Amino acid sequence: MPTPLNPHLAELTDYPFQRLTNLLGPVAGDATVMSIGEPAHPAPPLVAEIVQQNAHLWGKYPPTDGTAEFRDAVAHWLQVRFNLPAGLVEAKDGVLPVAGTREALYMIAATVLGPDKPLVLMPNPFYQVYSGAAVMAGATPYFVNAVNAPPDYSQLQPEVLNRVGLAYLCSPANPQGCVADLDLLCRMVGLARQYNFVLVADECYSEIWDKAAPPSALEACTRLGDGCANVLVFNSLSKRSSVPGLRSGFVAGDPVLIQAFKRVRSYGGAVTPLPLLAAASALWRDEEHVRDNQRLYRAKLDMAEEHLGFLDGFVRPPGGFFLWLNVGNGESVAKTLWEEEKIRVLPGAYLSRDGAGDAYIRVALVHDLGSTGRALQKIARVLRRL
Repeated sequence: MPTPLNPHLAELTDYPFQRLTNLLGPVAGDATVMSIGEPAHPAPPLVAEIVQQNAHLWGKYPPTDGTAEFRDAVAHWLQVRFNLPAGLVEAKDGVLPVAGTREALYMIAATVLGPDKPLVLMPNPFYQVYSGAAVMAGATPYFVNAVNAPPDYSQLQPEVLNRVGLAYLCSPANPQGCVADLDLLCRMVGLARQYNFVLVADECYSEIWDKAAPPSALEACTRLGDGCANVLVFNSLSKRSSVPGLRSGFVAGDPVLIQAFKRVRSYGGAVTPLPLLAAASALWRDEEHVRDNQRLYRAKLDMAEEHLGFLDGFVRPPGGFFLWLNVGNGESVAKTLWEEEKIRVLPGAYLSRDGAGDAYIRVALVHDLGSTGRALQKIARVLRRL
């Protein structure tokens, strides 16, 4: 008798990093791994200090809604960073801590989707969690091509939009680094309200930017009025503060959606331990380490432009820390870089559908300056030859 499993599991056959392992084999000890967006900058010293100061809290279960200190820190940061009016996001009922945004981006689909609205909009290429969340919630991913620009869902036909329950929008985008401007964000918020779906704004890379700070969907809510209706913003400390292992992020926005999400997560959501929430609260209140982080990423973009600017169509990403390089055949080039230089990058085909990213590779600029510079030199040498 076969083991009883969720039938939707059969559709989860394309996890990008498993595909990469199938292509290249396991990671070697001397490899330079630029396939995954795992920041390697040193963590701010205050993290260890505050965790130690709060060590007496390891013996307590953390509540689903975290602490008032954490929610206050996030609400204050949002108001200052995006120049929001007081009260747009209330700490009490408009903010929810999550164990990194990955699990939250996955679980929100189970919270808001129903059989009457079975479509989930997402960009193509896309972050793999979006498609997995839609599939396991019994919905259908609807891919909108956005190879080098943010998707504009307002171009879709009404018969499609009427069936949408959830739309993911990532800005700055993973993998391309493109940024949705405020006009586009306003169109997306207006569309969500017109067709009554939930707009999930994945803003995890909002604090890694080159020339101009990216706007937030919450700024669009400010411009349009009606509070945060139909909108949830997701962000985390992984990229902003170089602490992916802290597993600390937040969801903010529509209080009705926040309370529904809290209810679902109280059953199965991972919660962040109280000592880590204390450290996270301090990080959201500190900007100095963020500016240092941004300077490091800009220096690496300078190196990338110096070494790879010869490529046709090279784009210095306005946000995030990925290079999205058109190399003709991303899978073939990824294999060559691995075999010849032990540099591991991710083929764009593994982050896309219907050939949208086949020509590209994604390169994560997450290592220290010296390692990044040496790797970029090697990549340039290989690409000049191919």
